[in-house]
Amino acid sequence: MYDIIIIGAGPAGMTAAIYARRASKSVLVLEALTYGGQIINTPDIENYPVAAHISGFEFATKVYEQAEALGAEFVFEKAVGITDSGTCKKVKTTENEYECKAVIIATGSANRKLGIEGEDGLVGRGVSYCATCDGAFYRGKTVAVAGGGNTALEDALYLADLAEKVYIVHRRDSFRGDETTVNTLKQRSNVEFVYNSNVTKLIADKRLTAIEVTDKLTGETREIPVDGLFVAIGRVPENRGFAQLITLDDAGYISAGEDCLTNVPGIFAAGDGRTKDVRQLVTAASDGAVAATAAVRFVASLE
Repeated sequence: MYDIIIIGAGPAGMTAAIYARRASKSVLVLEALTYGGQIINTPDIENYPVAAHISGFEFATKVYEQAEALGAEFVFEKAVGITDSGTCKKVKTTENEYECKAVIIATGSANRKLGIEGEDGLVGRGVSYCATCDGAFYRGKTVAVAGGGNTALEDALYLADLAEKVYIVHRRDSFRGDETTVNTLKQRSNVEFVYNSNVTKLIADKRLTAIEVTDKLTGETREIPVDGLFVAIGRVPENRGFAQLITLDDAGYISAGEDCLTNVPGIFAAGDGRTKDVRQLVTAASDGAVAATAAVRFVASLE
């Protein structure tokens, strides 16, 4: 039996592994794909303390190597469920079942994609899902934001201070986000609204050079030259396998505050998969430290 099982090897999960191992607890990290999570697709990280410039892959590799060197065990299997019997919790994967005293769920969330041809291949080459992460690379350039909620509007406002021109492409004739933000954007001379339209094609020559948008009402298409496209149409938390045990909010995120506590004693949530306002690399690492500290305290209470 392990002291702590961590589900997810993103920044939150691997940070939790480091803290748990430094507390001399046995740790198993389960990961469905590869270590790193979403950050592994980021070509250049500029907003993490100490490392002014580091690729997402290099950052993730360094954290992984640190956790492994401390004795954390990594197994690449997808966790599909948890059962709780108090002092013993069982984590079931697609291949095996593992026992532990405490669980940290750090499965994160995935960006909801447009689902059009070439999208995946252009991530980091003109397509981004995080304006605060990548916006600085488009200073003085032309960008577009796809979406109509608060995230899209806030991204557009952030980019309007950096880019020469910002297009906001929304599939409806009005926005779901705050009207005050919409009004602020309307005052910006470098912001243009493209209503009742969807991004239907990405045009690229190694990097994104333009987007095609299609008017939903008329069917007419328009090609807009851009250097970057920021997709802000929501995120999809990866928590469905735990819904029968852990309380989720209406959007599918684990209901846990800054203390990372869930409704089940001994099960904790860290990273982008829990309810939170700021989903950044630094807050994921913070969650990992908080959750691991709480899990270590819980394990100690059983001894």
